[in-house]
Amino acid sequence: MDIYSVANQMKLERKTIFDLPLRVTFYGRVSTTREEQENSIENQISYFTDLIKNNPNWTYVEGYVDRIRGEQAANREEFMRMIEDGKNGEFDLILTKEVSRFARNTIDSLTYTRDLLRCGVGVFFQNDNICTIDTDSELRLTIMSSIAADEVRKLSERVRWGHKRSIEKGAVMG
Repeated sequence: MDIYSVANQMKLERKTIFDLPLRVTFYGRVSTTREEQENSIENQISYFTDLIKNNPNWTYVEGYVDRIRGEQAANREEFMRMIEDGKNGEFDLILTKEVSRFARNTIDSLTYTRDLLRCGVGVFFQNDNICTIDTDSELRLTIMSSIAADEVRKLSERVRWGHKRSIEKGAVMG
């Protein structure tokens, strides 16, 4: 089933992605390897695995998980493998927690979701309630991606400010 047929079927029959027979995977990511983050990724894996397997319309496809710091999607091995598998027709839909877990800058978000969509793969950002199969998703995705990118910038500024104050006080970092 091609992605445009799916979008039309959803509109005409007032269906959601949860009602359609799709091969579904997920993408999980944490940005540090600290213990509390390990718990977070295990929760993501468990949640999405159960969600997919408990939907009678969906076929479960093994998920993709990155445990790496950094905002560049190209540096995330599992993410890039997922993109290639999507382009090769391994699944129809990717579930992920939120836009900032998928990509932390607007260009990456739009580039990868557009590439996947051209290959018949949608992405559902659960917390943001954005599904790229929907025709109005790109505007909302652009806005949420911009917000995520700005949050990364602000966090970086706060960390640098804290380091500078510590150095001024004579505290040794790291």
